[in-house]
Amino acid sequence: MPHSLTRGPFAILAALAAPLAVCAVLLPFRSNIANTNVALVLVTVVVAAAVLGHRLAGALSAASAALWFDFFFTRPYEHFSIAKSADLTTAVLLLLVGVAVSQLAARARRLQVIAISDADYLAQIHHTSQLAQSAVSPTTVIDHVRAQLVALLHLRGCRFEYGTLLGHPARLEQDGSVVLGHKNWDVDRFGLPDENVELRVFSNGRFVGRFMLEPTPGTFPSLEARLVAMTLADQAGATLDTAQYSAHPG
Repeated sequence: MPHSLTRGPFAILAALAAPLAVCAVLLPFRSNIANTNVALVLVTVVVAAAVLGHRLAGALSAASAALWFDFFFTRPYEHFSIAKSADLTTAVLLLLVGVAVSQLAARARRLQVIAISDADYLAQIHHTSQLAQSAVSPTTVIDHVRAQLVALLHLRGCRFEYGTLLGHPARLEQDGSVVLGHKNWDVDRFGLPDENVELRVFSNGRFVGRFMLEPTPGTFPSLEARLVAMTLADQAGATLDTAQYSAHPG
């Protein structure tokens, strides 16, 4: 299902309308169905809204379910009031359980996304590691890592510079933080700085060059992505160290 349908305004409208639609279907059988069974059906609708939509959709669906349960299935009917304490308890539990389940469903979906992202990160690191072991030239690995960094951090561009440090650009550190001047830059809040960011590369503890990252305005690469970027840079550095040893054995 398209992302815009499951995460956008449509998800909110569907979450609000679905409990009403289900209540309309069950209404002709009101005298033959226990209110607790109706509540269980509505909880199922709330879970579906949370799984297919998002956390807010699930919460709104729970509120809608409790509201229409009160209106159609508790006496006096077609009024937003409840005469029996048992029905009041059921309505309150429907709301609370619906909200709780929707939060759990949303969290489970988020963990699944994180797991998929982590698997992709591991695949990138593994691929680069294999390439570093088999590549004839370190340039091949550097070009590969450069392309990975562009995709990983959503960059406009990236280049590799050998040799001495020049200037004082923003810097991506080993812990995934970004330093601009002498202060930490809040990437999660502001995204990467609107200027080149250096990612230093070391070979056996010795500085050998740097990737110059050209950030895309309005992008917010996660801490996990930034840490993977550091790992990829380290693999490029190890390749340069191996190449230097091969050129000057002993």
